[in-house]
Amino acid sequence: MKWLFLLIVGTTSLPALPLVHQIIVDGVIDPVSMEYIVESIDRAEAGKAELLVIQMDTPGGLMQSMHDIVKRILSSEVPVAVFISPPGSRAGSAGVFITMAAHIAAMAPGTNIGSAHPVTLGGGQDSSQVMMEKIVNDAVAHIRSVAEKRGRNADWAEKAVRESGNITETVALKEKVIDYVVPTVDSLLAVVDGLEVEVLSGKKVLHTKNASILIFEMSWRQRALAVLSNPNIAYILMLIGIYGIFFELYNPGAVFPGVIGGICLILALFSLQTLPVNYAGVLLILFAIVLFLLEIKIPSYGILTIGGVISLVIGSIMLIDSPLPFFQISWQVIAGAAITTTLFFAFAVGMGIKAQTRKPETGREGLVGELGVALKDIGPEGPVQVHGEIWKAVSGKKIKKGQKVIVESVDPHHLKIKVKAVK
Repeated sequence: MKWLFLLIVGTTSLPALPLVHQIIVDGVIDPVSMEYIVESIDRAEAGKAELLVIQMDTPGGLMQSMHDIVKRILSSEVPVAVFISPPGSRAGSAGVFITMAAHIAAMAPGTNIGSAHPVTLGGGQDSSQVMMEKIVNDAVAHIRSVAEKRGRNADWAEKAVRESGNITETVALKEKVIDYVVPTVDSLLAVVDGLEVEVLSGKKVLHTKNASILIFEMSWRQRALAVLSNPNIAYILMLIGIYGIFFELYNPGAVFPGVIGGICLILALFSLQTLPVNYAGVLLILFAIVLFLLEIKIPSYGILTIGGVISLVIGSIMLIDSPLPFFQISWQVIAGAAITTTLFFAFAVGMGIKAQTRKPETGREGLVGELGVALKDIGPEGPVQVHGEIWKAVSGKKIKKGQKVIVESVDPHHLKIKVKAVK
């Protein structure tokens, strides 16, 4: 028992291995990824981690989200390493600013960094030359400040903003844009062991040799929000929401279309708030739906439908106001939505016209054209049986008992029907 006690005491007295947190950012920099990164820095600070590694592959994203991430990294008490990986990854646009702000910047072989020129997002912003120059100058001042603070190449950083400069990992290391080129996170931890970095409270020496790595993925909530933030998903949800609400208004009491439409519309509104929306595009889409619905009520031989298709396509193209491809709605999605909507409303219009021209099947009007049998001789009046009912009938010609007759008209005032013999 003595040796067991000594073993337990000896084990508990061993120094704890250093702890490194790792997260993976693979996609657009938006409010969801910003929340993920900021939350991870907070967690690393609370857990007294030795280092937080942000493994990143991003084409860029929203400037405001990038600013919030950079601000949090600069105020972090835990060193933050940005590692552009795996091979084939990139740090574009907002990713350049985040990499520059990190305490340690590293890239894997076969990666690239650059193209940080800002673009105006949102239809309500001033995109004049003067305003664009102000935006660029602000971005240049920001990235130079961050690069100089971390001792990196501020001249190249400015070039990445003004000229959309883009370089590979080998050039980035040579130009002192990054600190290391390493193939894996383990190799990064090996080379930074013993490195002194400056956090908000002062100098800190890293102890990352043989460190335990904890990987924190996005929560289910963040993953769901990331999916909803996709422009294509937002667009589809908006269309479903609009269709559901309109159909509920045109068919009160259906309930299901209204409930589904309301849920989809709320989700779409959340998605659109994270995207640069052009509200002229929204109005054109709404106008298209109105035209489609009017076609059901007022047949125009396809004119309203054609106008609706044109309005829907133009509105869909204008909906997201951004030159960045990852913020644009896919042409395939737009085409699919336009074709599906057109076919659906064309079917609805066809059914509406058919219903308007269909011969009545119930009531007095429904008797016209129906066959019956004369129960007695008719000359000029007599009883006939139609659909199991006995009617007083009149005829311009004599009809014998048992002879088949056809209803020509109905006299609603005297409850009589006019018939003629079937030859």
